Amino acid sequence: MVLDKTILARAKGVLAEKKRRREEQLLRRQADVYQALPALAAMDVGLRELMTETFRVTLAGGGDVEKRILALGEESLKVQDNRRALLKEAGLPEDYLDDVPACPHCGDSGFRGSEPCSCLLELYRKEQAKELSILASLKEESFDTFQLFWYSDQPDDKGRTEREHMEVIYGLCRRYAETFGSSSGNLLFTGGPGLGKTFLSACIARGVSDKGFSVVYQTAGEVFRAFEAVRFGRGSREEAGEEALHRLMLCDLLILDDLGTEMTNALTVASLYELVNTRLQEKRKTIISTNLAPSELAGRYSPQIASRLIGEYEILTFTGKDIRLQKKNAR
Repeated sequence: MVLDKTILARAKGVLAEKKRRREEQLLRRQADVYQALPALAAMDVGLRELMTETFRVTLAGGGDVEKRILALGEESLKVQDNRRALLKEAGLPEDYLDDVPACPHCGDSGFRGSEPCSCLLELYRKEQAKELSILASLKEESFDTFQLFWYSDQPDDKGRTEREHMEVIYGLCRRYAETFGSSSGNLLFTGGPGLGKTFLSACIARGVSDKGFSVVYQTAGEVFRAFEAVRFGRGSREEAGEEALHRLMLCDLLILDDLGTEMTNALTVASLYELVNTRLQEKRKTIISTNLAPSELAGRYSPQIASRLIGEYEILTFTGKDIRLQKKNAR
């Protein structure tokens, strides 16, 4: 599982902001309590002085150092007992002025050793879901809201209906999201516009993201603009392109939407080959949706690209009538 460094940085920023706000609240709480209970403020100053003295004695050494440290410890315990009694008398819990981290596992650092803590991973999932919502315009797109009644239930000359065919595709997509992992394959969605390719791609993106995997959802146009920025850009534009390509190449699942709607030229063909070939070699999973038929891929791009897409991807052909137009006519 690869974490997207851009999204991880956002999650770490959210965690740091939560910690900052909690510390500010603690300072305000301390100020209020110290104003109401000056004796408590004096006790806390005394405890800090005792701690400083303990460090000083320890560093200085000497023959009676253990005896002196023991006496300082006993004095500290007495102050702490008096402090607890004063808080209790004021109707406050013992830890009311303590800096208690929100996460007991990592102390709000976000990491347990070198591994991200569950609290950071939860924030990562939320940040990734927000990004996917923007990129994929996720609104009502979920497997539970996919509606099969838009597909005809009239049998063709082979006795099969569009609805039955799309029910199979729906089931394959849902299982793909639910079981996504290292053994998952690549998918190629083909078919005319308005048949649910983008909808089911968004459903998969949401489902895989919720499992903690890194997901990048981009249109073909945006992907090729990143390649163009790296090749022809300068300064910040080139850096942004390099960061985008890093995410495209390394994410656990890349969803490339609307392939074939871009202006095709030598750069887009070379870029698509590099993207598809690199991710295949590194066994990273990709879903591509296109209005092109498989037989049109070689003519639009190259025989090498067509061979990889047809040979290495499971092809799911969407059928039916444009659902967007059906909805418009129904209104």
